Amino acid sequence: MEVPLEVESQQVVGASLGEQAIHQGMTALLVGLIAVFVFMLLFYLGAGLNAVVAQILNMYIMFAVLSAFNYTLTLSSIAGMILTVGMSVDANVIIFERIKEELSVGKSRAAAISAGFDNAFWAIMDSNITTFIAASFLSQLGTGSIQGFAVSLAIGVVSSVFTALFVSRLMFDFQTDVVHKKNMSISWRLK
Repeated sequence: MEVPLEVESQQVVGASLGEQAIHQGMTALLVGLIAVFVFMLLFYLGAGLNAVVAQILNMYIMFAVLSAFNYTLTLSSIAGMILTVGMSVDANVIIFERIKEELSVGKSRAAAISAGFDNAFWAIMDSNITTFIAASFLSQLGTGSIQGFAVSLAIGVVSSVFTALFVSRLMFDFQTDVVHKKNMSISWRLK
């Protein structure tokens, strides 16, 4: 059975246009990161600093893994990174809101942190596991730019879960156990 081939889509991008698009994508990523940092610091005060440090480490891990596997930075991989920033912030917001709930019922700093992370764990894991599954299928079934998006998203999901659940918890526990902080700066409403 002979089927004639028809060109449905064809794109040609020159070197300067592609370079400009990558530069604009990186600028969007940086502006988005800065906006997220400002929001987290203003809304969550001292706890927002934990989120900022976790987000910086998250981006560092993503760039390190992408460069270790010698992946090329494309617009679609930058889009995956931007989505990862949003998912990472979402995880931190869930954790911080759970901690605030525990503090509002009168728990101590250490008990609120422990209960907050425990209560947020499955909500964070559920959303990240489903995203990772979708990214895995996209990387296997997609082509070209879809694979670039899926690979950067999958790497970002793993690194954001690590930074939100492990690194952020480690910073809170360090402040509680080593620095011996008794109160928590996590909201304008809680004193």
